[in-house]
Amino acid sequence: MNLKAGYPFSLIKNGLVANYPKLEKDTRTNVVIMGGGISGALTAHRLMQKGIDCIIVDARSIGLGSTCASTSLLQYEIDIPLYKLAALIGEKAAVRSYSLCREAIDKLYLLADKIGFTDIQKKKSLYYAAAKKDVEGLKKEFAARKKHGFKVQYLEEETVFEKSGMYAPAAILSADGAQTNAYMFTHSLHQYNIKKGLEVYDRTAIHTIKHSSRGVELLTENGYWIKARKLVYATGYEVVNYIDKPVVKLQSTYAAISEILSLERPYWKNDMLLWNTARPYLYMRTTPDNRILIGGRDEDFYSPKKRDDLIASKTKKLVADFKKVFPHINFISEFSWTGTFGSTKDGLPFIGTYKKLPNSYFALGFGGNGITFSLIGAEIIADLVNGKKNPDAAIFSFDRA
Repeated sequence: MNLKAGYPFSLIKNGLVANYPKLEKDTRTNVVIMGGGISGALTAHRLMQKGIDCIIVDARSIGLGSTCASTSLLQYEIDIPLYKLAALIGEKAAVRSYSLCREAIDKLYLLADKIGFTDIQKKKSLYYAAAKKDVEGLKKEFAARKKHGFKVQYLEEETVFEKSGMYAPAAILSADGAQTNAYMFTHSLHQYNIKKGLEVYDRTAIHTIKHSSRGVELLTENGYWIKARKLVYATGYEVVNYIDKPVVKLQSTYAAISEILSLERPYWKNDMLLWNTARPYLYMRTTPDNRILIGGRDEDFYSPKKRDDLIASKTKKLVADFKKVFPHINFISEFSWTGTFGSTKDGLPFIGTYKKLPNSYFALGFGGNGITFSLIGAEIIADLVNGKKNPDAAIFSFDRA
């Protein structure tokens, strides 16, 4: 599947940062991870921390799927508000899923420090009402988060302006958020772990997969076998090729990034991550090299061509959306792109075993905060591979679908 189009900024800026070989031999391993993006990279890192040998194979050059198209906001809030999620899956599970995402932000920050990756910044996050009709829901969401100990403030209209420099009927200010570069984080993880024995192969498409009670065998398009005890599917939205449950709805999202701005930073007060209550929601952040990134205007995915044909018109609409919020900032789009992502009924990822495919695990970080979901998935899967029960696995299992 063609997962992206246009000019993703992280790819334009950083290019092909590392070379990885193609698999050209039969091989055996304990665990094979199919997919070398951020989900695969985090899973491999966690497995190696546990002393479990593994290899990664990817059909593309590393990072050139959804990872390079990511806008890399790190937020604990998932696509469904906490108070609504509690009604769907129960308060305990909903709060735990939010808490795990909050913890994941801190863990990602510490992991970046450990491997010497510097392109990650902690930020506050402002979730603002796109219209007055959304204020009541925002109050319910604030009450739910406050009740369970999340670091949030409720802001009335005047205070929104004082804190951010923008006008909105109300907002929730969260202390816990961050931003990064998923593409470069992925490569940094691979380079760190290759030095510790990880094998990473790209341009290695898998033709056939055989699951059995003894293990898994994968045949590459070039005719080489990989024999493993376990297989981790970290293929993201291409998972529809491997499972027969309708677990994900594919959508297209759009993003644009400005030219380098000559304005003095911050471009809005406190340089926060910004996103709103609209559906689909608009989100905005700055970059370390003095640009503004905006995204949203999602559409149901029908075909790559229909998705890609909308890039120009969607970019114009995103710029217009931004200028309604910050009319004094002259946002001139330099690069724009589109990517395919998936949404689920409860906004949560699918992580763990799938009964029809023995000796396999799935790390599918669907939704707007796939990076934090990927870290959660890595921790759960490492436990399961080790034969340990993970207390959070049930929240994200296929059994709930």
